[in-house]
This record gives sequence, C-alpha cells and structure tokens, in this order.
Amino acid sequence: MTFTHDAWAAIAPLRAAIDELPLLTQLRDGSLPREAFIEYLTQDALYLDSYARTLALAASQARDGEEISLWALNAHTAIVVEKALHAGFGVDPAARPSAVCLAYTSYLSALATRGCYPALVAGVLPCFWIYADVGDRLRADVGDLTGHPYEAWIGTYADPDFAEATRRVKALADSLAGQADAATLVRMHEAFATASRYEWMFWDAPMRAERWPV
Repeated sequence: MTFTHDAWAAIAPLRAAIDELPLLTQLRDGSLPREAFIEYLTQDALYLDSYARTLALAASQARDGEEISLWALNAHTAIVVEKALHAGFGVDPAARPSAVCLAYTSYLSALATRGCYPALVAGVLPCFWIYADVGDRLRADVGDLTGHPYEAWIGTYADPDFAEATRRVKALADSLAGQADAATLVRMHEAFATASRYEWMFWDAPMRAERWPV
C-alpha cells in the first residue's frame, strides 16, 4: 500500500466527524448563517496568508524544478485566487487569528523549519486533500449550484484545477515515503494526522464564534 492510502484510511473516523460538523451540513443545504460563514472565511484568509508562506518554504526545500514549480504555483493560488473569494464576501482585513488558526499555522510553520521535507509535505497535504474531498461531495450533493448562497465557495474546492493540484501533492508524498526510512515515515504519518485534526478544529470553531479564553 502507499503512504496516502494508509494515511487516508487512518483518519477515516476523523473524516466522518468532519462530515457531521454543523458548518458543513448547513453549508450544504444553504442554511448556514452568513455571520458564521464570514467568521470562517475571515480566519481562512488569515490561515492562507501563513499557509502560502509555508508552501514557499516547501519550494526552498524541493528536490527539483518540478517540485519548486508545484509549491510556487500553489502559494500563488492561495494568495490570489482564494483571497479573491474571501474579498467577495467582505472579509475584515484587520481581523486577528483565532487560537485554532494560530495553532494550526504555527504547527505547519514548525514543520517547515525542522529539516524533514517529507514530513512537511505530509503536513500540508490535508489542506489540499480534505478540502478537495469535501468540495467534490458537496458539489455532488447539492447538484445545480445556481442560486445557492455558497455557490462560489463550493465551486472553488470542487474545481478540476484544485483536484489536479491535490493529485500532484499526493503523488509527491507517496514518492517521498517510498524513499523514506522508518523514522521518517512515522514523522510523515504524525504530520498528516495532526494537520487533519486541525482541519476538524478549524471548521468547528466558527460555529462557536471561538475567541481567546482570556
């Protein structure tokens, strides 16, 4: 079996829990309150700013020009394409990161500085793969998006270009895992699982209007 097969299977209970989150179930049927969606997008914009920097750091550790291009292109996409989506919903540019947002981005930044490129690739993969998976199934469940209040968001993550970017990162993770020693493979699985948990936390927080406790 491949790394991605095993890593995806290992988080099956977590993926089921993500599907049950109110933000996604209400986004699917269009009943999600706009203020909750704006709360989510506001934190997502802050997340993507840091995520793009992490992808740029991945480019600096890449093995060849093809990998550099992969990371550079996706760093650009995070800033330009997805932030255009956020701007269309009136996200507050002066907002500050929530506790979950800061924890997640700090974790990925730490992976980028620990000298283990395979673990970094495994850690950034869930943001591609879980979003692509959720986006595809939302698109299939909703069907015709015309008139749906969150048409733009669903369309962004069910996009064929995003699916192709996800496929390329998955293939890279498998390539690196195939050359990794046992200790590195453990680090890759830990990074993938931890980042996936943060994905659940990130989607859970907006429905509670999460704030710092003190």
